[in-house]
Amino acid sequence: MSLNTTPRGTRVHIAIFGRRNAGKSSIINAVTNQPIAVVSSVKGTTTDPVYKSMELLPIGPVVFIDTAGLDDVGELGELRKSKTYEVLNKTDIAILIIDAETGLTTFDKEVLSRIKAKKIPYVILLNKIDIRAWSSDELKELKKQLEHKVIPVSALEKTGIEDLKQALIKALPDDEDKFKLVGDLIHPGDFIVLVVPIDKAAPKGRLILPQQQVIRDVLESDAICVVTKEYELRETLEKLGNKPKLVITDSHVFSKVDADTPKDIPLTSFSILFARYKGDLVQLVQGAKSLNTLRDGDKILMAEACTHHRQSDDLGTVKIPRWIRQYTGKKLTFDHTSGFKYPENLQDYSLIVHCGACMLNRKEMHYRLDRAKELHIPIVNYGVIIAYTQGILKRAVETFPLAKLLLEED
Repeated sequence: MSLNTTPRGTRVHIAIFGRRNAGKSSIINAVTNQPIAVVSSVKGTTTDPVYKSMELLPIGPVVFIDTAGLDDVGELGELRKSKTYEVLNKTDIAILIIDAETGLTTFDKEVLSRIKAKKIPYVILLNKIDIRAWSSDELKELKKQLEHKVIPVSALEKTGIEDLKQALIKALPDDEDKFKLVGDLIHPGDFIVLVVPIDKAAPKGRLILPQQQVIRDVLESDAICVVTKEYELRETLEKLGNKPKLVITDSHVFSKVDADTPKDIPLTSFSILFARYKGDLVQLVQGAKSLNTLRDGDKILMAEACTHHRQSDDLGTVKIPRWIRQYTGKKLTFDHTSGFKYPENLQDYSLIVHCGACMLNRKEMHYRLDRAKELHIPIVNYGVIIAYTQGILKRAVETFPLAKLLLEED
């Protein structure tokens, strides 16, 4: 992956909902001006959510999510509907498509109510006006029923598509400058040292996604990025001349980097930056503190958002469980889950330990945090728990006042 490639986790997620054969896939093709979604007159052609990343000017990098029809039937249909509704947990902007031939249905109203319940910005389309044209009075009545503007479109003739694009631009959450990985912590000309281990777990020929994204953020802030391995860190700092503004390390070498970084140089990790960028650092620090209340027999969920080949000393399945057992001295059970499916049985666990979430967008990570909060289950991420078990967390969150204050309460 090049530095110019925007990962899915940082793209605006635009999900399209509606009944079978309402024209969801056709709308995606019309908006993108590409035949990227399979179109058929047969109902139920789209069976699972389909993701397509692209550039949509002037919004920029987006991912369109084409979902299965909400009026799907049978046991398999219910499963598809369930997957469709799961998409709402990661949706930044929703598009509801109403079929002009059939008009507003209970299925449309149901998904709209769910969109509103999650407070997702949305756009409503009336598709297939080339087949069944609606009068101005009918459109006014539909708008009245939905309490929202309705855009008449024809995916086939591509009418109304520019209106749709403008509506998407207006619906886009205005939070681009509110969330930075590291850009709000540094200034132009600052030296930032990144500690990047290169071992058997490192992918050949490339850096892992969090490292790439931090480098990009540093460069966009007009700061100077110096990348080194953990065994060369001490020499790098000696040769640098100027004291770096910040040292950022991969979590699994936190202990060595802490020892080799002078105490007057701020230190944190990629995972802790992601905890703040995509989640709630204070909630995750509170989750780390819950280690002190664990008891023998408690179950811990190790949750990863991606799937990867596991090494013999894998971080999520081997190292972190070992460090937690060593820290607590308790007999604990660890369950592991990976991929984009979040378990339903969260109430079975005394603690959730989540990955850095580089593959998730902010919307879905907050959904996962909120689910844990609703069930009163503490949650923490990899970087925070590693720093806590190794006695480094206070130093690692020194730059973040609220998280620092929480630890000072101990």
